[in-house]
Amino acid sequence: KLHSDLDKGVGTVKYTLSGDGAGTVFTIDETTGDIHAIRSLDREEKPFYTLRAQAVDVDTKKPLEPESEFIIKVQDINDNEPKFLDGPYVASVPEMSPVGAYVLQVKATDADDPTYGNSARVVYSILQGQPYFSIDPKTGVIRTALPNMDREVKEQYQVLIQAKDMGGQLGGLAGSTTVNITLTDVNDNPPRFPKSIFHLKVPESSHVGSAIGRIRAVDPDFGKNAEIEYSIVPGDGGNLFDITTDENTQEGVIKLKKPLDFETKKAYTFKVEASNLHLDHRFHSVGPFKDTATVKINVLDMDEPPVFSKPMYMMEVYEDTPVGTIIGAVTAQDLDAGSSSVRYFIDWKNDVDSYFTIDATEGTIATNELLDRETTAQYNFSIIASKVKDENHFFSMKIMRNWMEVFQFWFLILVPNETEIIHNIVDVIQTITAADKDLSPAGQRFSFKLSSEASNKPNFTVHDYRS
Repeated sequence: KLHSDLDKGVGTVKYTLSGDGAGTVFTIDETTGDIHAIRSLDREEKPFYTLRAQAVDVDTKKPLEPESEFIIKVQDINDNEPKFLDGPYVASVPEMSPVGAYVLQVKATDADDPTYGNSARVVYSILQGQPYFSIDPKTGVIRTALPNMDREVKEQYQVLIQAKDMGGQLGGLAGSTTVNITLTDVNDNPPRFPKSIFHLKVPESSHVGSAIGRIRAVDPDFGKNAEIEYSIVPGDGGNLFDITTDENTQEGVIKLKKPLDFETKKAYTFKVEASNLHLDHRFHSVGPFKDTATVKINVLDMDEPPVFSKPMYMMEVYEDTPVGTIIGAVTAQDLDAGSSSVRYFIDWKNDVDSYFTIDATEGTIATNELLDRETTAQYNFSIIASKVKDENHFFSMKIMRNWMEVFQFWFLILVPNETEIIHNIVDVIQTITAADKDLSPAGQRFSFKLSSEASNKPNFTVHDYRS
């Protein structure tokens, strides 16, 4: 209300208003000087207004007093609730953390005047999330409230936080937000085999280095805390095998280190150990972070080809040996359990198939044509041994044969056409040489002597030079 001392209440004074909000926010009764707000005021929008007032004579329109300035201050009321401008929140805390472990600090803001009353004094509380977590009512710091919170039991928590002004008293305004809390993993669980014995069946024909089976230990932890290393416990049964870890599945892959033979050994038993790679010293008291299981491997009998007694056979025969003469034999055996009969065949790959035959049952090899060493001195070919019950399974072995020559050609004595004889002289009158087509020139050695008929005649002698 404006009032001038010159105003006697007879209507001779007029009041005017100018400045912030004059005519839009505030209006003045020209006669009484009463100032009214013509719309709602919001302290958070504009906390004060600066206005100017004037009293003038109604008739002359002249100021009766100098213009005066005054301020209208908008008084705060609790019309704003606290707000979490950064919500909803996401936080994490390691599982098995002790009570009181720090999780997160939340903050709510209140647009009301913090210097006036309790309109902006905020108090925090938990509406949902107890008894797992607690919050400091003044600072908004969230902490764990239960010990031994286990990620493997419950990993995700949704906590509802409330901020209430007026110091939390009745009538205060409230705002809320959500905090999504995740328990992060620690290595608090050892690996465990789901069963004590694993049975595997492995064909004896498995290749060295191949994977013959998989086993798996279960670790409920996550990431690197669940990484497992497998090893074979030293002993008699596991020296033929090795085990590695599949990094994607954390399975133990058993591989073959040496060949298997069903006829030699039909089963193997050994122990496998699974242990964690990354240990947490805080949980050593839980016990060893490892487990063992037994692996039993049964070797499956596979239908294998017969095996020859020798990898190579050497046979010798004289040339011109009569057709049908047996020159040797090969032997192959079926080593599988319940062995089968073996049949033999010549595996011809060239034009020598007509020179030899083989007895399919006995494995004896005989000549089929007359052999001539001077034409072919050696024949090489292969024999196939196969099981009677399964002609598709066979074992082919290269068998080398060296055909030995016979002395078929008589040697030739080479003499000149004419020999001059000088009487009464003891001297060399002729040198005689010989050659044998059966032997190579480098290996020829002969002896010379007179025939029995000529040796009775004293006129001539033969001297053998042994060359």
